[in-house]
Amino acid sequence: MELFDRFDPGLYELSVDFRRQLKARSMEFDLPIQLLRESTLRIGPTTRFGERTLTPLTDRAWNLGVAIYYKSGGKPWRLTTAREGVCYIGIAYRKHDVADPRSACCAAQMFLDTGDGIVFMGEFGPWYSPERKQFHLERHSATRLLKGVLDTYRQLEGKPLKEIFLHCRSGISADEFAGFEAACPSGVSLVGVRVRVERRGLRLFREGQWPVLRGSMARVGDRAAFLWGSGFKPLLGTYDGWEVPLPLRIDVQHGKADVNQICGDILGLTKLNYNACRLGESEPVTVGFSDAVGEILVSNPKVARRLPQFKYYI
Repeated sequence: MELFDRFDPGLYELSVDFRRQLKARSMEFDLPIQLLRESTLRIGPTTRFGERTLTPLTDRAWNLGVAIYYKSGGKPWRLTTAREGVCYIGIAYRKHDVADPRSACCAAQMFLDTGDGIVFMGEFGPWYSPERKQFHLERHSATRLLKGVLDTYRQLEGKPLKEIFLHCRSGISADEFAGFEAACPSGVSLVGVRVRVERRGLRLFREGQWPVLRGSMARVGDRAAFLWGSGFKPLLGTYDGWEVPLPLRIDVQHGKADVNQICGDILGLTKLNYNACRLGESEPVTVGFSDAVGEILVSNPKVARRLPQFKYYI
C-alpha cells in the first residue's frame, strides 16, 4: 500500500533549491533574472540578532546595479590586459545521480576578451572517479564539448580565434586533451591548464601585520607557479580575508605557453565577477563559477532550452 495516492518519482530529479529552479526555467522565456531577499533592501544596521549579516548598503547598491546592467545587455567593464583573439574556457562538472557516484554532467564556460561569457552544456556520463576524486571525460566527449562551445561562439561572435586556454580544477588527461585538440580549429593554439586552490601546501608570510600581496607569484619551473588571488590590496590598504591567503596552484599540463602570461591572464580573470563589489576574487571566473553554473544546468532535466549567455547563470 502506498503512503500517497499519487507519486511522481520524477520530482526527485529536480533540485530543491528555488533559485536554481527559477533561473533554469526562466531561460525558456529569454528572461535573465536577479533574485534578492527582502532583507537585502534593508536600510540600517548590517547586523541584527537572529538575522543574516549584510554587506554595507553601498556594496549592495553596487552589486544590484551592475548585475542588472549586465543582465540587460550592457558590459560593465572589460580588462585592459585582454588580448584580441584569445579566449578562456573553464571545464565544469556537477555530480548528477546519487545512486551512481560516477555519474556527472560536464559543461564549459567560455570567456572572451570583451568580458562576456558563454555557457555550453555537455553530456552526462561516468566522469567522476570516487577513488581519485577527479573528473575526466572520454576523448570523444571532450571533442563534442569543445566543438559545441566553438560552434556556439561562432553563432554569437564570429570573430577568429588565435589562442584557446582550457582551465580545469581536476586537471586534463592526455586522452582528454587529444579529444579537445580534435575539435580545435587549424592554426589555433590550444593550452590545457589546471587551476586549483592549494589548501595543504605552500604558504607565504611577511613581516608586519598584513599578509602577502594579492597578485604575488612564485614560479616552480617553466610550467608551474603559485599565484595569490587573495591577499593584501594596497589600493584599499587592507586584506578582506580571515585566514592566511591560500594560493592558486597553476600547472601548464598541455600545450606551449609562458607561465608568466598565464598567471597574468588568470589574475585578470579574477576581476570579471559582475555579481560582487570586490576588487578581485580569489579564483578566476573560469573555475570560480563552475559550481554555480553546474547547479543551474542540472537543476531540472526537463528544461529543454538552455541559453548560452553567461548572464542567465549568475
